[in-house]
Amino acid sequence: MGDDDDDFTFAPKVVYEKPADQLELTNQQLNQTMTRTLSWRDPNYCPNSVKFSFREWSYKPIPMSDGAHLAVHFQMDGFALFSDSEAGGKQLALEEAKRKAQEKLEKEKKLFLDSPEFVKFQKKDEDEEAEDDVVEKNQFNYFSKGCQTFTRPMKDLYVTTIQPSTANFQATVGSWEIYDTYVLGLEREAREAKITKRNKRRKKGSSSLNSGEVVMRKQKVIDPMSSNEMARCLRLMERMVNHNLEHEIYTDFKYWEDASDQYRDGSGSVLPLWRFASESTRSKHVTCLRWHPKFADLFAVSYGSYDFMRQGSGLIYCYSLKNTACPEQTFNVSSGVMCIDWHPTHHSLLCAGCYDGTVLVFDVQQKSRVPIYKSTVKSGKHTDPVWDVIWQNDEDLSKEANFVSVSSDGKVASWSLLTSRELNMEVLMELKLLTNADRSSEFEDETVVGLAGGCSLDFNKCNDHLFLVGTEEGKVHKCSKAYSAEYLETFVAHAGMAVYSVRCNEFHPNIFISCSADWTIKLWDHTAKTGKPLMTFELGEAVGDICWSSYSSTVFAAVTSAGKIHVFDLRVNKHEPLCEQKVAKAKLTRVRFSSTRPILLVGDERGSVLSLKLSPNLRKDWKIAPFEKDVMTTEVEALNAALADVF
Repeated sequence: MGDDDDDFTFAPKVVYEKPADQLELTNQQLNQTMTRTLSWRDPNYCPNSVKFSFREWSYKPIPMSDGAHLAVHFQMDGFALFSDSEAGGKQLALEEAKRKAQEKLEKEKKLFLDSPEFVKFQKKDEDEEAEDDVVEKNQFNYFSKGCQTFTRPMKDLYVTTIQPSTANFQATVGSWEIYDTYVLGLEREAREAKITKRNKRRKKGSSSLNSGEVVMRKQKVIDPMSSNEMARCLRLMERMVNHNLEHEIYTDFKYWEDASDQYRDGSGSVLPLWRFASESTRSKHVTCLRWHPKFADLFAVSYGSYDFMRQGSGLIYCYSLKNTACPEQTFNVSSGVMCIDWHPTHHSLLCAGCYDGTVLVFDVQQKSRVPIYKSTVKSGKHTDPVWDVIWQNDEDLSKEANFVSVSSDGKVASWSLLTSRELNMEVLMELKLLTNADRSSEFEDETVVGLAGGCSLDFNKCNDHLFLVGTEEGKVHKCSKAYSAEYLETFVAHAGMAVYSVRCNEFHPNIFISCSADWTIKLWDHTAKTGKPLMTFELGEAVGDICWSSYSSTVFAAVTSAGKIHVFDLRVNKHEPLCEQKVAKAKLTRVRFSSTRPILLVGDERGSVLSLKLSPNLRKDWKIAPFEKDVMTTEVEALNAALADVF
């Protein structure tokens, strides 16, 4: 093959194929021109339409107008007007008026240009231009600088200003001169305020109002810098700045998942996110943690002291996960705050119990930071520290809001919020101190020798009238609001050690847990007649607090004095915690689960609150809403199955 053949080796080959059913046409037919005309008649229109007449019992034709079968092929609005129409006449008259006005203007212009005055002026102007041409230009052929600027406008009285007077001054200034100047300024302001107040009083006393007089009050001038709108904008800006500074932590809060959980069964981990602390809380203990029932990002922290010899003032901080730099609300209390609780329906009410036995109620929506309700000796008051407070559900709308408190003075009291801004105290139960040498006597030989100090309190989530009280003697008493004479049952939970916390299960009506400084956590069934715990967990350290999760009936967490957090799931492992992790160097005092997010709050004895995110092995699908009927049934069955071999 030659070179010419190589050039077309890879060229595409075109092959023409003829269809088998192609129509064969002659040259005459191919050259024939087919003419088509458009008609206004609709080809789909039926010209002979009939309708059956029942009167004449026959078909009658239906008369149709010619426009009924009109087919529109093209339509466009035009701008042409008929000259003999009314609109056309107006248009012609308008154009004629414009033409005559233009002719008149040109005629007047021509008469002005031909006038002798204009000819004389034009001649003078030409002579001046000739003189200007004689002026020598500079070497760069530039115009003069003054010719390139605008003509300065003439100043009048409205645009001129008076030059401020100036003077030279010098002096030696010391600390005493500065102090005296400030004192004189304060005295001058006090005198002016006194004169203004006196003038207002005189004006108010001299003004007499008649019966038919209408007084127009002057609107109060509000400073925009101190308005509510400015405060809201500043709060939003502060949150945005905080989000930018802690962008990585917020990313972990939203997306972090421990990848190692898929390779290990029966264990998990927690990730520290934010640490909430301030200088004023460094010397105080975190005594209580409560998530807000409505706003999932808001929680309250109370600060006091568990040390009897180091008592001082108390604090209540309201933090938000949207702004972790500083608290949203701050309440100062003269005594240490030992417990707090949010109202379940009136979400702005926050009750608190103090170390001196006082109970308080705050309204976080008010600007004032003083309590709206406060117990006194006159209305009733605890004589020892209040260790726990819990709001009650308002079953009857006519009843006042009320909450229950327990104190070391041996009383469980119910507090009602009266309309007169007073607290009404009613003693629900007196914690009698029981002594029995033989537990098998079923309390027949027991005698009352005093009152036992209450340490913790919790109500049954399914039966509102049942509640549990943990005492300083290590016992847990089951009580009822309907029968306050005696205990329904007593459990010897932790012999000789105070019950730091007792918590009822969020789903199961019979299960509760308790913890103490004796290093144990015990799980109970209050309907069992054995009087013994179902399960006991040895942690090797003093247990400060326990808490059931709000998303699973088998998950609970505990914190210890060694700074460790323990997370248990009974359906996975009934003997060992799924997570045992040290999160702080200080003693942990409180723990709380979030109801909507996989977040766990822990507080320590140094006034710090640490937020932890649970890994996937420590939680399940958080999208399932708790307290639904099918979820409740499922969780109860899951807990019964986990405890089947210990019942």
